[in-house]
Amino acid sequence: MPIKILVTHDFEHMSRVGADLVEDHIVRALAHKPEMVLGLATGNSPTGVYRHLARAANAGEFDATRIRSFNLDEYVGLPGENAQQRVLHRESYCTFMIEQFFSRLERKFIETGVPYGCLIDQARLVAELAAHPGDWREDGTDAGRSIVIEPTASSEYLTWVRREVLEAYARKIERAGGIDLQIIGVGGRGHVAFHESGIPFEGSQVMLVKLDDNTVANAVADGHFASVEESPRYAVSMGAELVYRARAVVLLANGERKVEPIARSLLGEPTPEVPISYGQLYSARGGNLFYVLDRVAARDLLASRSALEARGVEFSLVP
Repeated sequence: MPIKILVTHDFEHMSRVGADLVEDHIVRALAHKPEMVLGLATGNSPTGVYRHLARAANAGEFDATRIRSFNLDEYVGLPGENAQQRVLHRESYCTFMIEQFFSRLERKFIETGVPYGCLIDQARLVAELAAHPGDWREDGTDAGRSIVIEPTASSEYLTWVRREVLEAYARKIERAGGIDLQIIGVGGRGHVAFHESGIPFEGSQVMLVKLDDNTVANAVADGHFASVEESPRYAVSMGAELVYRARAVVLLANGERKVEPIARSLLGEPTPEVPISYGQLYSARGGNLFYVLDRVAARDLLASRSALEARGVEFSLVP
């Protein structure tokens, strides 16, 4: 399927257009089956979309009680003495989703899933990784790495992380029938969720990720954590290969910080250095990929519009 780029005026316009697109997919999916599976993202980009979707659901435009959702990622290493405290931490993605979306719904989803990162004790994880270097390997070419725990790991804790945190979340998505529509944002280096720049596409299902120093620094700069020392160093995340198994993907981006990664994702060849560039492979295999951008984020794509259209990319300047 051709990649479709919808260019909007600003964040609010992007949010409305993105919400309309998502709602249309929800309505069409629920017309043909009893449940719809929705993939969700955190960060600033989808917050307006969630606000509009909640209003639409509350107005009866679609039935929220027939939707099951799965989020992309969750931190490992949030402050807290136990999993419950970490889940309820103000910077957990579970808390974010409750505040930005789930609490706004008068009629709730069937189920909401967030990766089980808060179940992992970061101090114990670090200790087990140090004590059992033969149980795991790092995949990636940059500062952010996927921590791949071997099936033959001798550490009971690392085996538990692989089986009950990573593989269990992937199995839950599979049992639900896969994701019908996935909403994603884009990181400053073109990463999707915590699939960091340089982590290979292949085998990137649900991953344990050692975060890029740039990702940690941005979390502090954006005010999420007071210092680098307080910021989590690991996360559990869907990888690009799993994200782009959804039947449709809606990418949202706005602002100057997103110009370069958005351009690199479509103007260059697919590369793990820009994880969202995997969308080119997804589209070539028949996936439905939509970029919903404001005019700033779309700037370099618009400058190369003729070349992209010659490759089959479709543009729409939304009034």
